[in-house]
Amino acid sequence: MNSLKFVLSIIGLTALLGAARADEFTPEDEQRWQQQFMDSVKQGRELWTSSALGTNGVVCAQCHPNAANTHPETYPKFQKQIGKVIPLWEMINWCLRNPLEGVPLAADDPKIIAIQAYVTYERRGVKLEPGKH
Repeated sequence: MNSLKFVLSIIGLTALLGAARADEFTPEDEQRWQQQFMDSVKQGRELWTSSALGTNGVVCAQCHPNAANTHPETYPKFQKQIGKVIPLWEMINWCLRNPLEGVPLAADDPKIIAIQAYVTYERRGVKLEPGKH
């Protein structure tokens, strides 16, 4: 029985050590991931300034140059236009449907992720304040 406890202890310790190492990243990993994020930010900026998201020639940047007044740090929050608490991507979709007269995007659509990356990047350094108006 002692040998079984010993084996189980070793298995448990190995699993614990493996889990601890799962959060350790190499500098190469971090550089690659940062580049992928910045590529998404760049794509988001391109979408932000493009009329391709709508049908009437309006672009996000007309109302929000450089993502001004988007305040991604305050989401989720109650949004009067929608009448409930929503995440940022739902507010983006409201703008796509209304001012841009476009088609909303799924929450996991690479375009909406890129737009969120862009507006969040523009507000980097601002403290998170979910729910604030």
